[in-house]
Amino acid sequence: MDAVTPRASPRTKDPERTKADILTVATEEFSAFGLSGARVDAIAERTRTSKRMIYYYFGSKEGLYLAVLEKAYADIRQVEADLDLGNVGPAEAIRRLVEFTFEYDEAHPDFIRLVAIENIHRAEHLSGSETIRGLNLGVIQTITDIIARGQRDGVFRADVDPLDVHLMISALCFFRVSNRHTFGAIFSVDLDAPDLRARHKRMVGDAVVGMLSLR
Repeated sequence: MDAVTPRASPRTKDPERTKADILTVATEEFSAFGLSGARVDAIAERTRTSKRMIYYYFGSKEGLYLAVLEKAYADIRQVEADLDLGNVGPAEAIRRLVEFTFEYDEAHPDFIRLVAIENIHRAEHLSGSETIRGLNLGVIQTITDIIARGQRDGVFRADVDPLDVHLMISALCFFRVSNRHTFGAIFSVDLDAPDLRARHKRMVGDAVVGMLSLR
């Protein structure tokens, strides 16, 4: 197990800064050890706060875990919303969305692990969050708008569902991170190799754009 370094002491009179610091450390703790293995005591120690204060802010260990999930989804959706995809053609817009998702997943393995952990729990905690449901409506609307433009321009098929497109993008980008070690060990391949990474990025973009395009 890798050693963890305690974080700097939060400003005790700045509750928002304290909560943000707790969430940052809790993200690392939950993604490394899961809900069951994560220790609130360890989070308190690393943030130079108290277990009592963590429970004051988040209610319980499960409440903190849900807050971590909500922040994880909020972070990706916020960056996604800033892509400004309306100023490029529909095929390019879809490709840019794919490339963003690919790069984000590669750069945020903690997010991938958190999603995998919550799937182990059969979305027991996430399913009760209106916040997460609301956050994820945005990406579906973005894809819906891009598809509609592509259909009006006569470049995209009419029989496509935005949710299916989101599933396809998520699945292809997610797998490279979630299964990196097992896939690499089985096939003796390094998915971190720059040339392979670049090829896979193009491949995913080509696959999604190709699925949408009229043949």
